[in-house]
Amino acid sequence: MGIRIYKPTSAGRRNSSVNDYSELTTTKPEKSLCKRIKKNGGRNHYGITTTRFRGGGARRIYRIIDFKRNKDNIPAKVATIEYDPNRNCFISLLHYADGEKRYILAPLGLKAGDLIESGLNCEPKIGNAMPLSVIPAGLEIHNVEMRAGQGGKLVRGAGNAARIVAKEGDWVTIILPSGEMRMIRKECRATIGRLSNPDFQNIRIGKAGRKRHMGIRPHVRGKAMNPVAHPMGGGEGRANGGRHPCSPTGVPAKGGKTRNPRNPNNKRIIRRRKSKRQKQLNI
Repeated sequence: MGIRIYKPTSAGRRNSSVNDYSELTTTKPEKSLCKRIKKNGGRNHYGITTTRFRGGGARRIYRIIDFKRNKDNIPAKVATIEYDPNRNCFISLLHYADGEKRYILAPLGLKAGDLIESGLNCEPKIGNAMPLSVIPAGLEIHNVEMRAGQGGKLVRGAGNAARIVAKEGDWVTIILPSGEMRMIRKECRATIGRLSNPDFQNIRIGKAGRKRHMGIRPHVRGKAMNPVAHPMGGGEGRANGGRHPCSPTGVPAKGGKTRNPRNPNNKRIIRRRKSKRQKQLNI
């Protein structure tokens, strides 16, 4: 695994880099686990834009991923390590002993030919999925459920991993990649290991065209707009908005609390996530 830097034959090549994809074993996905997805350009079913600066981009085929890992006590062989255009980590195709095929998020170090399993009594090794109650403390985990049987919701980005720090009664305390510490029920499942493609964060896009291929349109600053279009817009000359940074609907963009206090999941947070500055200083 590594990053490839091309010779600067143009302005876009000079500042761009790409993944060499040396881990991948095939370029063709499993057809039975693929389906078409329709793009909406950031619009809801009323045709109103709810997410700005989306549209266009290359056509994608969605790979159906098994986030639940609920096929217990049946060993599976890792057939391939593949690229998925819908996420930044790689995926693995599993061939189960009973003939079924499923895609999972590929952890770092998993190779084609490895045998993995899920369930209460399997061995705690990379790629195996188990309830948090039987995973030893200190191990790195990913694809963590928030409710038992719901499927993994936390820690699904490239190179990320959470860590179990304590177990008490029916609750397990984990530290997320953001630095947030929270408690989760012991029945919830997680997969052991760190997710693949950790070099994703070091890739440089290099030019605007690559962003358009991803379906991302140009992002316009609020202070560059008219006051009818954004709260930060308007003013004589290059005005700085006259208020704290916010979204077009007035939601604070820096430092404002956006969590719903009535959400029961927020009651189990022991420590809030760290800022980028705190992570640099290891506070």
